[in-house]
Amino acid sequence: MKSPFGFILMAIESHKPYICVVFIQSMSAGLALFTRAAIAEGNNTYVFTFYRQAFAMLALAPLAFFFERKQAAPLSWILLCKIFFVALLGITMTFNLYCLGISYTSATFASAATNTIPAITLILAVLLRVEKISITKWHGVAKVLGCVVGLGGAMVFIFIKGPPLYQGSPNKSSRLSADGNPKTEWVKGSFIMLASMTAWSLWHILQGHLVKQYPAKLRLLALQCFFSCIQTAIWAVAVERRISSWKLQWDLNLLSILYCGLIVTGMGYWLRIWVIQKKGPVFVAIFTPLTLLITAAFSAIIWKETLHWGSLCGAVLVVGGLYIILWGKHTEGQSKSIEELKSIESTKHETTHKVNDNVKV
Repeated sequence: MKSPFGFILMAIESHKPYICVVFIQSMSAGLALFTRAAIAEGNNTYVFTFYRQAFAMLALAPLAFFFERKQAAPLSWILLCKIFFVALLGITMTFNLYCLGISYTSATFASAATNTIPAITLILAVLLRVEKISITKWHGVAKVLGCVVGLGGAMVFIFIKGPPLYQGSPNKSSRLSADGNPKTEWVKGSFIMLASMTAWSLWHILQGHLVKQYPAKLRLLALQCFFSCIQTAIWAVAVERRISSWKLQWDLNLLSILYCGLIVTGMGYWLRIWVIQKKGPVFVAIFTPLTLLITAAFSAIIWKETLHWGSLCGAVLVVGGLYIILWGKHTEGQSKSIEELKSIESTKHETTHKVNDNVKV
């Protein structure tokens, strides 16, 4: 008879992907909080992105060498070019376009835009034939409906406030969500942010193909961070040439860079690749709305921001959409398992029938 501790370990083992993906979104919420704090201090976002990738590379390189030194993972020039392209698309372009989009819109809009990732990833995965949707079956309808409900909930969370749940206090972070830009600039920023989310969604999908060709996940991530470090350095130098913007001091900016580089990029990206390998890119993407909820909760606690009834209703819709998609994924997995069992039984029956016929002959 197993002890309660043994059952707990079994439960954790069977739910590892779910635990990891919630942990990933919690780290992403920390990214939003630290990035907002860095912006509030007047730091250059492009230089911030470069330092983040540099620290991530320095952290991952020795880990990749130590843990995967015995894994034979040969690199061809074609594969190296693929890794370079994926790093450019999914890391360099994603974060720099994200920062540029914030400059034209607002931090609040940027937080809402990340909730388009599940829908974009699902659409791209279907177009690239990585994911299948059967509209004639309930699990296919659930996937589409879950994306719509989750995205709608995110929009309600941001744009429909309603009466306050309680009264917070004004602070310097409030200016990050102020909408003071002209309409043309706002539209431009919206398209830039959409491009950032599309690049991020493609990164999720392309990781599945890369891991199959290069199974050493730490090395793969370290290489992407190395290429992204070079790319972001070129981007930052082209945009920001003031020496003062590149100086690091013992302040909140350095703490933010360390957290975003070591924890979010270093640990978070490795966990993302692991979950993508286990469950696929759409599974990771559908948990993205949790970041908005966690960020809102910590913003209310740390920055004393006011939460509204509209935000609460939006949060309920976001979680509802998430569970609808999860139900669809679960039902689809059960259907595939049943079909596989039927196929195996059918093959066994045909084999037995042939053997009997041969014996009779």
